[in-house]
Amino acid sequence: MKTLYDVQQLLKKFGVYVYVGKRIWDIELMAIEIDHLYQSGVIDAKTYARVKLVLSHEHRLEAERARANDAHH
Repeated sequence: MKTLYDVQQLLKKFGVYVYVGKRIWDIELMAIEIDHLYQSGVIDAKTYARVKLVLSHEHRLEAERARANDAHH
């Protein structure tokens, strides 16, 4: 579990498809869906922790990208 794509593939296994249209919103919704899967006992703590790490990293990158774009406009 290293990339956002890996997280998307995990979610697909449970019939969860996320596409809001804005990458940062997709990441936030994936985090909520992962929370629900973990709370339901469908994924283990190790997987949950790894996924949350990937999502928080991707979220931070996306937020930095947005700030950089805002600074240029």
